[in-house]
Amino acid sequence: MVNLKDDERLDYLLAENLRIIQSPSVFAFSLDAVLLARFVYVPIQKGNLIDLCSGNGVIPLFLSARTRGKITGVEIQERLYDMAVRSVEYNGLQDRLHMVHGDIKEMPKQLGFGKYDVVTCNPPYFTTPSKDEINPNEHLAIARHEIFCTLEDAIKASSQLVRQGGKVAFVHRPGRLLDMITLMRAYRLEPKRIQFVYPKQGKEANTLLVEAIKDGSPDLKILPPLMVYNDQDEYTPEIREILYGE
Repeated sequence: MVNLKDDERLDYLLAENLRIIQSPSVFAFSLDAVLLARFVYVPIQKGNLIDLCSGNGVIPLFLSARTRGKITGVEIQERLYDMAVRSVEYNGLQDRLHMVHGDIKEMPKQLGFGKYDVVTCNPPYFTTPSKDEINPNEHLAIARHEIFCTLEDAIKASSQLVRQGGKVAFVHRPGRLLDMITLMRAYRLEPKRIQFVYPKQGKEANTLLVEAIKDGSPDLKILPPLMVYNDQDEYTPEIREILYGE
């Protein structure tokens, strides 16, 4: 049994045979989170992983299906943190998946410098606009806009948390590519793999996946493009495999 609050619902993470608590008025994960969880290299049998800006815990849950390592998720919004904790408990993953309620900027001091083998982050994409432009829903505004953390905050915290030679992976918008590479290098993270995600053939990329190594040597690989929809507006085989395990 699970205790659902207000308009919460219990959704399937189909390919992983897991369930997650979501809310249309508070937070529901997007394809971006799924893509990041599948993009990043993870140790299969052991290791320490941490996900920053975890929302309702979707990336830690996805990662739990790929690794037997210990996973920590960090979320600043108490309501989203509570949703994540209940999802972890529902799936019986408390022994290796732990959620932390707090500010990612404080996590290196709180959890330890250089402690993690892998860091993932799906940060807020948009700089904070004027008050009349920002989403009136506080939960959605914090998730989408750089209210509590900027891209630099997220990259700095990731660099401090990851061990030398460890991996850091981000999902963001292609328009921030140069910002991301510049900031990663400033904080000793060398970009090693990049993949662009396109809505469909002939459209501009709308999602960017980047993986870097702490103190790695320069050698960047651009992976083949990933298309989400085909010409019939149906998911491509690659996306169907990611979402449904087909």
